[in-house]
Amino acid sequence: MDTSWALQMKAVAAEEPSRLVQTLTGAILGCGGWVLSRGASDTGLINMLFEFERRDCVDVYSMLIAAGLELSQTGHLRFTELCQCTRNQPRNCGAEIASIDLEIQTYSAQAKPQAMAGL
Repeated sequence: MDTSWALQMKAVAAEEPSRLVQTLTGAILGCGGWVLSRGASDTGLINMLFEFERRDCVDVYSMLIAAGLELSQTGHLRFTELCQCTRNQPRNCGAEIASIDLEIQTYSAQAKPQAMAGL
């Protein structure tokens, strides 16, 4: 059985890209995770690849929401599935690694409602 959790997610945020990258990096490290790559384009698109132990999935999920990210519906479903599988796993899977490839489109507060329609 393949127990790897490599998730790709999309989100939007109404935050300045470089500030959001700094916030997320600090928060991921604070949750015990590590950032493998990160970057922001001139168009406000942020790409982050990070990993964490599955036992920390609820903390990581909460941190992303608290940072102001609005995950796509698929992102919420996959993260919920990860958290539930981790909690309900009959054997100890907490030390297994989850990997998140996250793409975030940042927008000004005025442009955000139109951006969400595209997710």
